[in-house]
Amino acid sequence: MATPASLALEGKDPRVHEEEVQPYHADKVPFEAFLHFAALQRQKEDHGFESQGSSFMSRLFKKTGAVPAIVDVNVDEKVSPRRSPSIAVSDEERIQANRALRTATWISFVSGVLLFFFLGLAAFYTGMQLWYMYLNLDSDEYPVHNYSDLTERIYGRFARHCINVLQTIQLLFNVAVCFSVLAVIWTVIGMTVGQIRSLQNYGNLAHFAIWLNLLVIFITMGAVAHSPPNFQAAMQENNVSMGTGQVITSATINLPFTAQIVGVMQMVYSYGGAMLFIELMAEMKRPFDFWKGMVCAQLLIVTVYLLFGVYVYAFQGQYTINPANQGISGFGLQTATNILSLVSAIIAAGLYGNIGLKVIYVNIVQDIFKGPPLISRGGRFIWVGLVLAYWALAFVIASAVPQFSNISGLVAALCILQFTYTFPPILFVGFIMQRDAIQGQPEYTPGIEVSQIRPDTWYNFSRWWRGFKNLWWLNTFNFLIFLAALATAGLGAFSSIEGIIAGFKVAGSATSFGCQAPV
Repeated sequence: MATPASLALEGKDPRVHEEEVQPYHADKVPFEAFLHFAALQRQKEDHGFESQGSSFMSRLFKKTGAVPAIVDVNVDEKVSPRRSPSIAVSDEERIQANRALRTATWISFVSGVLLFFFLGLAAFYTGMQLWYMYLNLDSDEYPVHNYSDLTERIYGRFARHCINVLQTIQLLFNVAVCFSVLAVIWTVIGMTVGQIRSLQNYGNLAHFAIWLNLLVIFITMGAVAHSPPNFQAAMQENNVSMGTGQVITSATINLPFTAQIVGVMQMVYSYGGAMLFIELMAEMKRPFDFWKGMVCAQLLIVTVYLLFGVYVYAFQGQYTINPANQGISGFGLQTATNILSLVSAIIAAGLYGNIGLKVIYVNIVQDIFKGPPLISRGGRFIWVGLVLAYWALAFVIASAVPQFSNISGLVAALCILQFTYTFPPILFVGFIMQRDAIQGQPEYTPGIEVSQIRPDTWYNFSRWWRGFKNLWWLNTFNFLIFLAALATAGLGAFSSIEGIIAGFKVAGSATSFGCQAPV
């Protein structure tokens, strides 16, 4: 992994060599070229590694032939210049921002445990798909820097723009997930720190935020085990009256369908790192090893979040709320966890805001409107205006909907679920069909006209059918997963919106642009 560094915003990115990789449009490059150069790239990275993993590599790419039997190449031990994206968004910044804001609490038990586990398995499966496609499409000649690059290779430039829009929306909403009473202060802080275009010093803060989150978890677990639930908060957020005050737990819980779906979206939120997988691999010297880190990360998420959710529910039962530390009845401990959470959230919001602004600037100001570079004088003025507009919009969202579970569920449904569960299967279908459609045609070599080796054009139905039928069962399976994830996203968005409407009707609930806290 490359060392976190400044992004050539206040100066040149030390990770980028003098030679720059020339930009290109993926829809103007034949698919065969991506496969050809990716095969050579993997051979470079795997050179001298036969004793540890060549047999697995050979089996993995046996179908595609992506690892040539003998390729005489010189191994360059330095990280290629293309490993550092030319866009002004650091991969390390995105990674740390994602980690800093992760939360997961839910109120079911057996069904919740099983669903959380199976969602983890599904996230692992789709993550492996992203890994496989990256290995087959990335090369020094045609580098894959991020999720939108991968999408463009398979479905064209329009699909790339759609990915960038969704990514921007997700980052904006992540910034806006805060309480209305804090929104004014939050906006002023955001507009101030947002003027800092380099996040070189944010790396250590992001690591610090992760430990703060763990500390909040530990304090919450200790507090709920030795104090009664926060009955007032349970009534205000979930409309659960105190009653006898007796905590009731159950293996199965009867909740309205929309409430169950919102709970599922909270689980989806936990597996929201897929948007960053491509960025992670782009920074690795040997991207093949990415699967090892992904397995460890998924196991950590399942273990920590699962134990935390079950533990809190076991002590608070029907009074469990989200975020869980708000269920602490003791004023002192609740205040302490609130302070820790706010500090962590400020760090995360600063990271997300800065990254979101860079995505907007690069993909809209520079790419679409051909604006000046961010390091130029004109870029500085445009950046100031974008910062003010971005955080003002975040303020409107945060103040308009002061409901943590419902707004985070909406973010999960509209964006996070797509990057983790919806897009990878349909991208994989497109990749497999294009790959298998070229089987049997003469081997591609650089400089050759594609029309000389292709028996038909890409828009010919027979070509697509030839690509689909070879692994029809796998393509059908992935297409069904895509449809299921898309339907779940629709249900999640609908349920979250219904939850927002219902939340405003509860007596004593926080109002839009008000000062009363939701819990």
